[in-house]
Amino acid sequence: MMMDWNQYHKELGARIGELMKLSPDTVRGYQTLSAANSKTSILGEKTRQLISLAVAITTHCDGCIVVHTEAALKAGASKEEIAEALGVAVGMNAGAALVYSTRVLDAVDAKSAAAHAG
Repeated sequence: MMMDWNQYHKELGARIGELMKLSPDTVRGYQTLSAANSKTSILGEKTRQLISLAVAITTHCDGCIVVHTEAALKAGASKEEIAEALGVAVGMNAGAALVYSTRVLDAVDAKSAAAHAG
């Protein structure tokens, strides 16, 4: 195992508790935002957690990974379903990198034109 995720989860909870004491409005604001998406049952909890895991890897959030892995498993997600959701995220990241590569080329063209004009 690369990381002791269970220990990390405990430590994260303690640190967030500490942050709650220092900045309660920030943590309560996050909790309100997070809870807002669980008010409906259109997607269902398992799908919501699979999406959360896909987003967690795209944002590089270890805390999100540990929390939403536990929630996805509790919601009945299999390891195979989780792997498929992660595969979608990997594909989207590659697609985003491809699309944003064209922006770099556009910036190169603009900067090169400006350098030659000045």
